[in-house]
Amino acid sequence: MAGDSTASEYDATRWPRRGWGQELASFVDASVEVRNRAQSGRSARSFIEQGWIYDVARDLRAGDLLLIQFGHNDEKIDDPARYDEPQWAFPLWLRQYVELARAVGATPVLLTPVARRHFVAGRAVDRHGPYAQAVRALAQREQAALVDLGASSLRWLAGLGEDASRAFYLHVPEQNLRDDTHFHQRGAAAVACLVVQGLREQGLLDASRLRRDSDCGIPDDRDTARPGASRIARDGDYGRAQPAPHGGGGTTVAYPLFEDVPDLRIVLRRRVLPAGAGIGLHRHAHDEIYYILSGSGRYVLDGVAHDVGPGDALLTRAGSSHALHQVGAEELVLLINYEKR
Repeated sequence: MAGDSTASEYDATRWPRRGWGQELASFVDASVEVRNRAQSGRSARSFIEQGWIYDVARDLRAGDLLLIQFGHNDEKIDDPARYDEPQWAFPLWLRQYVELARAVGATPVLLTPVARRHFVAGRAVDRHGPYAQAVRALAQREQAALVDLGASSLRWLAGLGEDASRAFYLHVPEQNLRDDTHFHQRGAAAVACLVVQGLREQGLLDASRLRRDSDCGIPDDRDTARPGASRIARDGDYGRAQPAPHGGGGTTVAYPLFEDVPDLRIVLRRRVLPAGAGIGLHRHAHDEIYYILSGSGRYVLDGVAHDVGPGDALLTRAGSSHALHQVGAEELVLLINYEKR
């Protein structure tokens, strides 16, 4: 990686500040070596003029990927040592990284600059404009791989929203930090995931070489979005007392969560069994899982009794039978989950 402070390394004294390049290694297995050469405060120009490019050139080999992300410091018009005019100077400097990689048989990968956290009237707004566009245009002219990190990170910001997104950047009150450019560790990991996802989409990183998933961010598929379809349920919205099911003893309280959503394919129900209450013996025509949240119970599965308590998960497959009753002084609380028939 060649880049700036959004990707570079930070030691433990700077915690929780991390660069996304620092988190990239956590996504790949031992067959992939990550060499993060990003330097804080550098532009595409100053990274070369100050000689940091030589650290890259010394190690670069055929078959490597060279990830190239600049733009944040190239925009600083008041600093001639770093500023690059976006239409011609910025792509001219970036092209040198592309040529360096290709000269040794490595693959250059251009990245648009990761989004700064900036909202206007609640809407995430791009701050890199012509610099991001210059990277896209250069990738097209040079037929080079492109990870449009600017676009994917902007969608990620929009998905988080103005308030929640603060926690992913360096908003750390105890350190008096309010930074909308650099990342908290959780933000660096999220952006690294977007990079890995982009590399996979380009066919440059095979899924077999990953050790964690890269299903992250918000895809650019507005046609399939369902705003307003998701929501939070509160216990008070659903709770109702009812006789114990399947011939069980006593009275229980059922919380049939989201039962009013007609096209939901799963059933999730919280059930509270007070002292003496139970779920009677019945045979299953479908798979079902009970998860014990609190209390103690006696669970009978296919004629064998088991003592169960918090953290126990009980799977009953189609064709089996089970029953459950509460024991002890504390009420038994469980989650029930199965697919709608």
